[in-house]
Amino acid sequence: MRAIVAAAAGGPEVLELRTLPDPVPDPDQVLVKVAAAGVNFIDTYRRSGQYPMTFPHVVGSEGAGVVVAVGDQVTSLAVGDRVAWAQSAGSYAELQPVAARQAVRVPGTVDDRTAAATMLQGLTAHYLATSTVSLSPGDEVLVHAAAGGVGLLLTQLATIRGARVIATVGTTAKETLAREAGAAEVVRYTELDDLTEDLPALVHALTDGRGVDAVYDGVGAATFDASLASLRPRGTLVLFGAASGQVPPVDPQRLNAAGSVYLTRPNLTDYVATRDELVTRTDNLFSLVAGGPLEVRVGATYPLADAADAHRALESRQTTGKVLVLP
Repeated sequence: MRAIVAAAAGGPEVLELRTLPDPVPDPDQVLVKVAAAGVNFIDTYRRSGQYPMTFPHVVGSEGAGVVVAVGDQVTSLAVGDRVAWAQSAGSYAELQPVAARQAVRVPGTVDDRTAAATMLQGLTAHYLATSTVSLSPGDEVLVHAAAGGVGLLLTQLATIRGARVIATVGTTAKETLAREAGAAEVVRYTELDDLTEDLPALVHALTDGRGVDAVYDGVGAATFDASLASLRPRGTLVLFGAASGQVPPVDPQRLNAAGSVYLTRPNLTDYVATRDELVTRTDNLFSLVAGGPLEVRVGATYPLADAADAHRALESRQTTGKVLVLP
């Protein structure tokens, strides 16, 4: 099979297209012919060495495709089943072994590319809006990078749950996407003289001086201070990514000074800790996609061989919606 391998820690240039032996599924795995693999910031963190990894390794953790073989212990899936997954290392490949407990069936109403695009970012948006902070009508939230993969889904899910979304974006085109996703207000941060000072002032002006109930921050270092200052007393700052770099250590007294606010750094693994929770979340997402309220936007697709270009586009924040590589 062909696969994309990170030969060593570094930039996108370390990604190599290699021919590897076809994998054989373990007894508890299924082997999937990959139709589409998701490109996510966590792939870039692992490729760069920002997250500890063994090198060389096949990149990627998310995808969708058709089961072509099953391990001896697998009874829940069969050859020919269409499945998707969010946390199975090595998905930038033509064939991918996936633990049966991590693979979910894809309904006939959802195509492969949409399924791949729904998994990691969709599950992330789902737990952020329903569990990390359980949004309800009347809540007001700030969503950074609202035209990105998670941002568009999170903005929609928050709106579906009745929350009012204030979005940040970088361009006029991204503002259009954020408004189409349901954002009530959109701030183009590129037009602010001082993000740390100006954004909280705008947010408070847009919320009658109160600030927001929650900030969803997947940007990290560049936005953290502004996010903290945008909260109302006892609000929650949800730091779920670091597109601009990791946030330096934080003095807990800052949370006191900001109004007894909460800070959390969630990750997907803890919100799909059981098979039942994984299936419940994906079933809900797929039903929202098939039923129409939730639109999964695939912003760009790349051939497998061009995975490095996909990483460059993602890291330069040139993308909107989901980025996929297609084996």
